[in-house]
Amino acid sequence: MNFKLKTAAAAMLAAALVASSASASDPAPEAKKHVAAKRAKTPPPPTVAEQIDALRQEFQGKIDSLKNDLADKDAELKKAQQAAADAQAAADRAQAAATAQNQAVTDNAAAVTTLQSTVTDLKANTVSIVNTISDETSAIKKAIANPTTLHYKGISLTPGGFTAAETVYRTKATGGDIPTAFNALPYEGADAYQLSEFFGSARQSRVSLMAEGKTSWGTLRGYYEADWLGTGATSNNNQSNSYVLRQRVIWGQAETNDHWAITGGQLWSLATEDKKGISNLSGDIMTPQTIDPNYVVGFVWTRQYGVRVTKTFPKAAFGFAAENPQLLYTASVAGNEPYAVLGSAGINGGNYNPAISACTPATSIVNYTNQVETDSAGNTLNVAVPVYKTLNGCAAVATLSFNQAPDLIVKAAFDPGWGHYEIIGITGFAHETIYPGETTNGNLYGGLTDIATGIAIAPALTTALFHNNSIQLGGFAASARVPIIKDKLIIGAKGLFGPGMGRYGNSTLADVTANAAGALRPIHNVSGLFTLEANPTPRLALYLNYGGDYAGRDDYGVAGVTTSLGAPTADFCATISGVITCSTTATQALVAAGGKWGGHWGAPSNAAVGYGSRLLSNSGCLSTAAPGYNGGGSTGYIPGGSCGAQNRDVQEITGGYWYDFYKGDRGRLRQSIQYGYAVREGWSGATVSGVNIGAKGIDNMVWTSFRYYLP
Repeated sequence: MNFKLKTAAAAMLAAALVASSASASDPAPEAKKHVAAKRAKTPPPPTVAEQIDALRQEFQGKIDSLKNDLADKDAELKKAQQAAADAQAAADRAQAAATAQNQAVTDNAAAVTTLQSTVTDLKANTVSIVNTISDETSAIKKAIANPTTLHYKGISLTPGGFTAAETVYRTKATGGDIPTAFNALPYEGADAYQLSEFFGSARQSRVSLMAEGKTSWGTLRGYYEADWLGTGATSNNNQSNSYVLRQRVIWGQAETNDHWAITGGQLWSLATEDKKGISNLSGDIMTPQTIDPNYVVGFVWTRQYGVRVTKTFPKAAFGFAAENPQLLYTASVAGNEPYAVLGSAGINGGNYNPAISACTPATSIVNYTNQVETDSAGNTLNVAVPVYKTLNGCAAVATLSFNQAPDLIVKAAFDPGWGHYEIIGITGFAHETIYPGETTNGNLYGGLTDIATGIAIAPALTTALFHNNSIQLGGFAASARVPIIKDKLIIGAKGLFGPGMGRYGNSTLADVTANAAGALRPIHNVSGLFTLEANPTPRLALYLNYGGDYAGRDDYGVAGVTTSLGAPTADFCATISGVITCSTTATQALVAAGGKWGGHWGAPSNAAVGYGSRLLSNSGCLSTAAPGYNGGGSTGYIPGGSCGAQNRDVQEITGGYWYDFYKGDRGRLRQSIQYGYAVREGWSGATVSGVNIGAKGIDNMVWTSFRYYLP
């Protein structure tokens, strides 16, 4: 900056010198003339040197003044630069301060916003905490006043159950109380078919208790459920209603956190349909919505001992179970039906009830012998003396089967989000000991000779080698429940098919029989159930069910081959002229010929063998026949008639409603009415007067229920 000022000053000095020189060389202007003024004496003009020196001095003064001005300006410039620098620094400081202030303002605004949000959140949290505390306080008060779960040493205890006041009216008497014995509905022509029945009962009332404890790896559970629908050896409702407390479901379970579970005890069979996945709880079992404790014909189920392993996924579950077996054995006990051992009626001293069946010995007249006596007048008389023999009347009837191995069941259940679906497989086993040389005819009449023919009427018993007979049973089941309108309308279907599956069907039809050799043979069984359920309002549930159980015909009776002998008659016979002559009285001619009393058998009758035999007598099953009084029982038929028709199928259509008067934290109050129409049909038997007679019985039933459930 100083260099620039000095250069500018030099330029100005040069310009002044040039201007001075030019002024010196110009001619002097002409002097004005003054008339009146007297010209003064003019001093001599300065010399050039003097002029130059004067100019030099003048310029030097100007230069010095200019230098001083430049120095002053330079100082002022420095001051200005310093002031500018100070101003810039101040500006920078001000900018920084402004920036900091702006940031502070921004931070303050954010802090204010955060503070406002925090205050808002605090207000909301305070309200939430207050509400939570209020809710928890209410819950604690409710839990104290009305606990749904009790706690004992780290275990949660949940009681449950209901009280029931129920009635049933049937147009045809069964003697079955609230449950219906579908396989024993009276046939037309039976005495009981002419009478109706009414029962009122609280025996279906139920109690339950769930115990549950949490561990680090899973959950432990135990469950107990009971009602009063059991029957002890002497239970009755004559006066004290002494029916026993019945175990329905009792089991223990261990389930891991990844939903592997092992369960053991008395369970709903794995063959029973679940509502979702695979469960053990009674509330999770898809039982029909009936009042009848025997549910509805066609429903596939059992409750029995079992051990199962299950694995549950979000939309599927798989299970395997080993469960308690039992054979439902029905066979026509023909005259020559071979003897076999496959069960018993229960043993005194054991835990099975010995009153299940009356296996009383049966005494029969098997022959007549001649006894010579002398009367009071000294006359010799021939007297017919009966010969008796006693056999065990239930030697071929099993009530508690001697089981070979448990039933094995596998199941896959699927819940894709629209409905519930199941696939089930069942395998069972049965065995017995057969004595093939032993028959009813042989035991009663073996080695005897008909006095009228001289022919042995049955082979003499020989020591036959017994052997064991084993068969395998099995079936396949599937089910589906589909919501047509979510939570409003649901349809369901389930079916079971297979040999020896009768006891898994609701009517408990027979699942095994015996052939002519005494060997076990499975009966082909079918069970099916269709359901329709509607929930038009949260309080009202409607249901309609149609189902059927079927037992196939296994007929091993052959006319003229499988026969039965009747009791003998007493004949007095003698050989006259080489011919056997007989009479029902001891004539003089026969006495003189050396006659004697003996047994005589008529022609053997065709004997039914197996299940649903075409040789079985159903003469009393005609619906047009009047009932008859046969020995004081309530199953009598026309005098001299019988109705041994074995069950072919049972069908039922039933419907009703459940209405909740109240459902809340104080429990549940429900009322229901159910109507049922059931038909039982038997296999046709022997032809009578050209008519192949079957059997049929129809019953109309109405139930009512009024229940209070624990919350």
